[in-house]
Amino acid sequence: MTERFDCHYCKESLFGKKYILKEDNPYCVKCYENLYSNTCEECKKPIGADCKDLSYKDRHWHETCFHCFQCKNSLVDKPFAAKEEHLLCTDCYSNEYSSKCNECKKTIMPGTRKMEYKGNSWHETCFICYHCQQPIGTKSFIPKDNQNFCVPCYEKQFAMQCVQCKKAITTGGVTYQEQPWHKECFVCTACKKQLSGQRFTSRDEFAYCLSCFCNLYAKKCAGCTNPISGLGGTKYISFEERQWHNDCFNCKKCSLSLVGRGFLTERDDILCPECGKDI
Repeated sequence: MTERFDCHYCKESLFGKKYILKEDNPYCVKCYENLYSNTCEECKKPIGADCKDLSYKDRHWHETCFHCFQCKNSLVDKPFAAKEEHLLCTDCYSNEYSSKCNECKKTIMPGTRKMEYKGNSWHETCFICYHCQQPIGTKSFIPKDNQNFCVPCYEKQFAMQCVQCKKAITTGGVTYQEQPWHKECFVCTACKKQLSGQRFTSRDEFAYCLSCFCNLYAKKCAGCTNPISGLGGTKYISFEERQWHNDCFNCKKCSLSLVGRGFLTERDDILCPECGKDI
């Protein structure tokens, strides 16, 4: 007896008929298409066993249905892009969605490397230094007057030079005595602490932090022996080449403030008239 050869699903004989194997099981064409055929995204009809099934991200098309959503040209064996579930040829996608190069004004094609800065885009080969015309790529650059410059060209063309180190100042910087300085170069002459953003003073055209200036040049209070800076409105009393902070100008015996009062002296001490009446 001849062994039966039937469709795995409907059990009809497959002798002399076209069939399709699926996981080693034979199916008649009708059963296979009903069970396993994908539905075309375009025409919504099954993609039969005798048709080529084209797929992209779990979606399927007949070969004749696989075309650009906009111009309807076939996308078979051609590059394409997807936008909001629609497939577009590269020309249609570029015209509709791609950025335009800020330099040559041409479309930056999908997949092409582009450079972006403050909402503008360039082809990589168009993003060049305005002065030397060399590609900037991923190197640092400085914009000026709607043009981009590589750092060396910008420094040669525009940057001021620090009075201290003689190198270009590209960002930040401070001005002292109408001359430019790097922040890190503008330091106290004595302790070398940065003065940018700090209170400072000068002597003989050299800048000092307040602490160094007071220690080096300020007169010492005859009362507390600390420096009298005289800066920021500090008030002090001066008498016979001696100075006192206002708060230190007090009677040696009773500590009464003598600011604006009469006083007497006994050697290096100052006394109120009451304490000094027995001198």
